Amino acid sequence: MSCYSFLAPWYDRLTGDVPYGEFADFYENEFRRQEGEFHLLLDLCCGTGTLSCQLARRGYDMIAVDSSTDMLMEAQAKAAGLEPAPLFLCQDAAGLDLYGTVDAAVCSLDGMNYIPPEQLPEVFRRLHLFVRPGGLLIFDIRTPDFLRSLDGEIFVDEKEDVLCLWRADFDEELPAIIYGMDIFSRRGRLWERESEEHVEYAHEPTELKGLLEQAGFCRVSLRSDCPQGNQGRLFITAVRQ
Repeated sequence: MSCYSFLAPWYDRLTGDVPYGEFADFYENEFRRQEGEFHLLLDLCCGTGTLSCQLARRGYDMIAVDSSTDMLMEAQAKAAGLEPAPLFLCQDAAGLDLYGTVDAAVCSLDGMNYIPPEQLPEVFRRLHLFVRPGGLLIFDIRTPDFLRSLDGEIFVDEKEDVLCLWRADFDEELPAIIYGMDIFSRRGRLWERESEEHVEYAHEPTELKGLLEQAGFCRVSLRSDCPQGNQGRLFITAVRQ
C-alpha cells in the first residue's frame, strides 16, 4: 500500500484543526533569535503546501520538497496566484538536491518521523550541505512515548463526503507506529474504499541531537513549549556551522 496517495485530495479537509499559523510564528521567532537575514526557506516534506504558502504570504521565498507527487499536485493548485509562488520539487528527503543554499530549512507535522532511522544521517548531511553557514534547521517530531500511547487505538475522521478510519499499532522491533488507513469517499450514490499504510518511526530526541552534531550542526535545542507541545510534539532547532 502506498503512502499519501489516496489520502492526498482529502488531506486538507481532514486536518482542518492544524494550527499552521502557530507553526509559522514559531519559525519566525526562531529566526529573530538568530543573527542574519532569513529570506529563502526550504519546507521539507511539505505535503499539500499549506505552510509553504503561508510563509510565502509572509514574504519568504520558498522551496517546497516532498516525495509524494499526489500531495505536490494539491500544493501546486493551492499556490496558484501566489507571487512569488513556492518552487515545488519532487524529491526524497535522503536525495535532497537543491540549486544552492537556503537561509533555513523547516520540516513540520511529523515529517521527520516518516524517515527511517538508517536514512537520518544522510538526510542531516544533505540539510547541512544546503543550509547556509549560520542558518537554521527547525523540525518537529512526535515523541516515542506519545507514539507508543497510540498503540491499539482506532480513530475516525468524518466529513459529509469522506470518512477516514485508521488503526494504530506500535511495533517495538522497528520501533514505529503503523497506521492502517481506510478512506471511504462518496461517488454519487456509492462509496469507494481505498487503503494506505503509514509508518512513523519513534526517534529518540537525544539520538537525533547526536546525529545533528555529527552532521555539523551545533546549538541543538529541544523544545516542548511549542505548537501542540501538549500533544506529544517536540521541536528541535539546530544551527548550521
